[in-house]
Amino acid sequence: MNEHLQTALDLAASQVPVMPLRAGKVPFANCRHCTGNACGGRPNMKTPGPCACPAPCHAWAAATTDPDVITSGLWRRAWLRASAVAYHPGGAGLTVVDLDNADAITWARENLPVTQTVPTTRGEHWLYLGRMQSANKVRPGVDIKSTTAYARWLGFGTGTMTALPDAVRQLAVSKPATIWPAPRTVTASAPAGGGECPHRTPAYLERGIAMAEQRITEAISGVHATVYRTFLAVLSTHGRCGCLTDAHIGRLFTAAQGKGESLRHCTDAWGNARTALGL
Repeated sequence: MNEHLQTALDLAASQVPVMPLRAGKVPFANCRHCTGNACGGRPNMKTPGPCACPAPCHAWAAATTDPDVITSGLWRRAWLRASAVAYHPGGAGLTVVDLDNADAITWARENLPVTQTVPTTRGEHWLYLGRMQSANKVRPGVDIKSTTAYARWLGFGTGTMTALPDAVRQLAVSKPATIWPAPRTVTASAPAGGGECPHRTPAYLERGIAMAEQRITEAISGVHATVYRTFLAVLSTHGRCGCLTDAHIGRLFTAAQGKGESLRHCTDAWGNARTALGL
């Protein structure tokens, strides 16, 4: 049996939701039926399980403990191409503090309770028992991976797992806005349209925007291209029905700036996407 598949089954048997990662430590792309969140996406932002799609779609939300799913045809083919196994920390009741460099590790040793530690390529994962909202760049070199994120499986590490402390929860609450300042004013406008979204309920738009934010936030490389493609996907679905507001655009711009994009680039990408769709 494929090594990654066996690891995934072993983790699933311990009630740790798993998913395959392709080269570059990124999830497999959504299938053609789910591209651009055409399937409606997962029912909410806290529970895995996006739709009835049998493929490993929707990144962390595809993670599962069901051995029948993990060994199904589409998943088995994905395992053959996989470069690593990932898991959904929040689905396992865990939070991972991802420390990306030596300075971040030093900070954690001085400020966080000792817990189970797993070495990574560039730093360490600190695992705590308890779940919380995921958050990127809570401080230099520190990300929090839990309810809406995945983490690469790198083994059990060492030490005893500690209960999730308030010090970690507070990081997400007090995430410094000075690292990547969000736009104070949205300079792009929503296209005019016919009013209420005709596709589904208002929740459909909310899920689409939330998934678009996540897609941008979780981009590991090619951020420029990811931002443009995400803007294009949102506009292709909602650009003609008039349901997009400046508040929705502001959320997308904020996510992009959280990855280091400038306000000018966000505005240009939005304009280029509108032009490409003839809006």
